[in-house]
Amino acid sequence: MHDAPRFTLNRSLIILRHKPPFLDWLTSIDPDPSVTLANIEDDSDVFLIPDEQLINSESDAQMWVEQGWAGLFDHMLTSWITDNDAWPKNRSLKMFREWFAIEYHSMVWDLAVTDFEVEEWIEDTGSDDAPDVLIH
Repeated sequence: MHDAPRFTLNRSLIILRHKPPFLDWLTSIDPDPSVTLANIEDDSDVFLIPDEQLINSESDAQMWVEQGWAGLFDHMLTSWITDNDAWPKNRSLKMFREWFAIEYHSMVWDLAVTDFEVEEWIEDTGSDDAPDVLIH
């Protein structure tokens, strides 16, 4: 790592932070007294958003997340419980807002001296044409 940032990525980022109703649901499915909001936040997912999305403020980020809330909700649930039959029924934007806080950051700095790898998370089509990892 360099002593100072080398360059920025053309992305902003969003972190979805769990709120108490998420923890209540999670511990109702898998009771574990050691699970707390603090320890489930230890390694949160980060979502990079391309510049062309024109997100320049916290309110823009809020609107962007809420446009895709259903897919993000599913992602956040499956990160903890893969059986979607155990997921809450009748999920809604209102529930999403109650369960997650949106944290927005406008700058993403790359401190590495090497290129980064991007792993594709797409369904396996059985084709050998698509690479598993892209180098940028």
